Amino acid sequence: MFDSLTDKLQGVFRKLGGRGTVTEKDLDEALREVRLALLEADVNYRVVKEFVQGVRERALGADVTKSLTPMQQIIDIVNLQMVEMLGGGHSALKKAARAPTVIMLVGLKGSGKTTTAAKLALHLRKQGENPLMVSTDPERVAAAEQLQALGKQLNIPVAVVADAARPAQAAKKGLDEARRIGASTVVVDTVGYVQLDEEDQTDLKALHKAFAPTEVLLVADAMTGQEAVHAAEEFHKAVQLTGLILTKLDGDARGGAALSIRAVTGVPIKFVGAGEKADALELFYPDRFASRVLGMGDMLTLIEKAKSDLSEEEQESLTSRMKKGQVTLDDFLQQFQRIKKMGPLGQLVGMIPGLSQIKKQLNVDEMDESFFNKVEAIIRSMTKEERRRPEIIDGSRRRRIAIGSGTKPADVNRVLKQFMEAKKILQMISTGHGAKITPFLR
Repeated sequence: MFDSLTDKLQGVFRKLGGRGTVTEKDLDEALREVRLALLEADVNYRVVKEFVQGVRERALGADVTKSLTPMQQIIDIVNLQMVEMLGGGHSALKKAARAPTVIMLVGLKGSGKTTTAAKLALHLRKQGENPLMVSTDPERVAAAEQLQALGKQLNIPVAVVADAARPAQAAKKGLDEARRIGASTVVVDTVGYVQLDEEDQTDLKALHKAFAPTEVLLVADAMTGQEAVHAAEEFHKAVQLTGLILTKLDGDARGGAALSIRAVTGVPIKFVGAGEKADALELFYPDRFASRVLGMGDMLTLIEKAKSDLSEEEQESLTSRMKKGQVTLDDFLQQFQRIKKMGPLGQLVGMIPGLSQIKKQLNVDEMDESFFNKVEAIIRSMTKEERRRPEIIDGSRRRRIAIGSGTKPADVNRVLKQFMEAKKILQMISTGHGAKITPFLR
């Protein structure tokens, strides 16, 4: 989403980096470009004004104009200012004094609220909670059915209590069901509004009073730009939001809502949605997010993604085999499958410091689902012995593997070459003889 903004900010930093020292005039010219880049990214104009002013004051206060490394200092100052604008630190969900904890999701139509309810419930279950999803939307056709289908898919219970005329009774039914099954958390999916008029506010306040939620989270579509910021202000006035979930951050919009919404409302962003899959909901960390926007990568999130479905024993076994150079094509295939689960490759590359700046040259956007499927088909067309000892694969074996996978011998050669290069790099890294980069699965 932030590729364009990142490119422009990197351009500003490169200009400054080409100068031995930076004058106050140079700083003002650079900040003018930063201002334009943020406005073009649809960041709220008041937020842009405060942001640029804050950067200027910090830069002058730190005597950047007298520094021998002005670019590094200015990048650091822009990063600090952006982290501050985004809320400073991570804001965790609160728990009720007595179970169940009620989390009420509100938002406009089309923001992805029902899907987000399922993603949040899955996240909570991974944290050791026992969630119940409750549908209270009687207006949208098949809203309850959609939530029930998601619940069945994820094996999470769903209660349908949609009764717009009697919110108190609807809340009682939902909470009674939570107590009956011993749910520790209730995720309430509410009506999606076209706009929050006076009548809608009355209905929403009544439902809020009936459920008495610990958390009220606005689900906002990041691709709607300043409309999302305006919606956040309206919902906050109506029911006192406690947090925000920004969806569709994997889209190609300008992304200004993500950088504006916290500063305008004062309400913390708690989660971001970055994909269609049920596990594509990430905790929001302002420092990591700012680092991505500035093209500095986000290795912590990448490592967490990579380790999420790998046990300690598997990690130790893989690290040990990496050191001994005993990684096989079966390991290679498993890592490709894990990468597929982690999200679009372009998004992952953007998290690696340095690579985010040369993403276009790497042609990662061409490595889509079909690329992974081709690699998987080639490796699965090999015998067990060939996967364990790829050096035995000669010309006739290559032709057989190509026919079995519906590819060409050249494709088989390419996969084998990629594997051998990856194997060397992993062995060098794991034994400390290569670049000091932490392997994803260590």
